[in-house]
Amino acid sequence: MSLRIYNTLGGRKEEFVPLQEGRVGMYVCGPTVYDTSHIGHARSVVVFDTVFRWLRKLGYDVCYVRNFTDVDDKIIKKAEETGEKPEYITEKYIDEFHKEMDALNVLRPTIEPRATDHIRHIISFIEKLVEKGRAYHVPGGDVYFAIDSFENYGMLSGRNPDDMKAGSRVAVDDKKRNPLDFTLWKPAKPGEPAWESPWGPGRPGWHIECSAMSHEYLGDSFDIHGGGKDLIFPHHENEITQSEALFDKRFVKYWMHNGFVDINNEKMSKSLGNFTMIKDVLDLYPAEVIRLFLLSKHYRSPIDFNDEAMREAVVGLERVYAFLDRAAEAGASFEKGSGEGELWGEFETAMNDDFNTAKGIAVVFDAVKQGNRILDEQGGKPSGDGIETLSELCAQIRNMGEVLGVFVLEPGAYFADKTDRAVRSKQLDTEEIDRLVKERTEARKNKDFARADAIRDQLAEMNIVLEDAPDGTVWKVE
Repeated sequence: MSLRIYNTLGGRKEEFVPLQEGRVGMYVCGPTVYDTSHIGHARSVVVFDTVFRWLRKLGYDVCYVRNFTDVDDKIIKKAEETGEKPEYITEKYIDEFHKEMDALNVLRPTIEPRATDHIRHIISFIEKLVEKGRAYHVPGGDVYFAIDSFENYGMLSGRNPDDMKAGSRVAVDDKKRNPLDFTLWKPAKPGEPAWESPWGPGRPGWHIECSAMSHEYLGDSFDIHGGGKDLIFPHHENEITQSEALFDKRFVKYWMHNGFVDINNEKMSKSLGNFTMIKDVLDLYPAEVIRLFLLSKHYRSPIDFNDEAMREAVVGLERVYAFLDRAAEAGASFEKGSGEGELWGEFETAMNDDFNTAKGIAVVFDAVKQGNRILDEQGGKPSGDGIETLSELCAQIRNMGEVLGVFVLEPGAYFADKTDRAVRSKQLDTEEIDRLVKERTEARKNKDFARADAIRDQLAEMNIVLEDAPDGTVWKVE
């Protein structure tokens, strides 16, 4: 099955045929770096990281561009509130974003341009639009795009300009020829970041930066443009408008938009006080749990962040690692086998159907089920064909995990990290636990089973589970 992508432009799935054979140009709108990133940002980044991984798995040479908006009204406001320089604020939150995305096993894009590094390209883009009569300069330094000059305005969002009345959805501005005309360049107020331009010192509007940067790295036309559904209008609509107005050709072939993250069935918003920051979630859950949760629904669907959903993700991840650990103890090798058996074929079908990670994850659990059945039927110690089958299943899980960005740790490392996190969160005294385990071992050796049982019960009250083996006793946090 060839790859099919749901194209927001047209509202249907289409076979993916890149503009250049074997090569893919992809641009995804990155964060405006004025504050800590929230779980909604993480979903978009993880979704398009998985798209990036799958395209590369299919053999495409992918140029993936994801920008940083590092000049914006929100950044300027934050600088005024904190007394810090705008560039200090943006650098701080870019560093924080990178650390959080690295923790979530997000691959770095091919290029990460910043708006402030591309002012020259932005000014040149605007100049050409003015020369073509698509944009106009007004006294005071503002430059606006004239939407009346572009007959297809609304092609992505399906909005009719005639229905968007001034004063309702669009603020009235006497300087504009049409209330829907949008800003390309704005004059800077005293003390604000500013760059020299033909229209006086100022800074770019939001929409123009992405058109200028995508053109700089991907050309007049490219294959995929992505972002959250909230960007369809006005941001992506305006990108299409200004880019196609300048170059008179199709700007983007496939538009992809991910659904929102809700919090306990409510829209995430500052007014509700339910903004959930990535760094806070990383304090509560292992990064792979978060990533598995974010991919557990189809990317176009909304996903609800709540305790039950996260518990399911924890249980699901542990189920996979428990099988991998069990298989390894039985002698299976993760490296043996092609990793492209029957289940890989099912996973490939799911991913080629508009990157359906939810179905892809279900295939992983099918592999785990099959592997555990083999281990159960053969008493946990398979040999011959059983070991070969187990190794193949493990290899396929690893192959699928490479695309999903999960199941990448050694099982022992995963469970050790789980124990460490539990110890920290419950503030357990590991030396005291080790002392009690040692005392219990001595009691059993001396056939003082009453004392041994009492210690086990004492540890159980601390949520410590003991596992006795011929070579000793190990403990873990339940």
